[in-house]
Amino acid sequence: MEKITTIQMRETAKRALDRIKQSGESYEDTILKLIENTDLQKRSQKKLLIEGYKAMTEESLKITRDFEAADREVEETYGN
Repeated sequence: MEKITTIQMRETAKRALDRIKQSGESYEDTILKLIENTDLQKRSQKKLLIEGYKAMTEESLKITRDFEAADREVEETYGN
């Protein structure tokens, strides 16, 4: 069995936990649920950031290709 410990917190933190805590739920369960929700949010945010970066990269590559095409057109029309 795991060792049980005591943590100290301010009354305001306890009141905040009391507002979140479900009836019959332990403080430990409430805290673990908050940790799990935080981890899920972090993973979701990371996934959204990665998707956003990929979209930005694709857009940047498209702009680069457009500029390269314009450069070639200028070179063909006006020379070096």
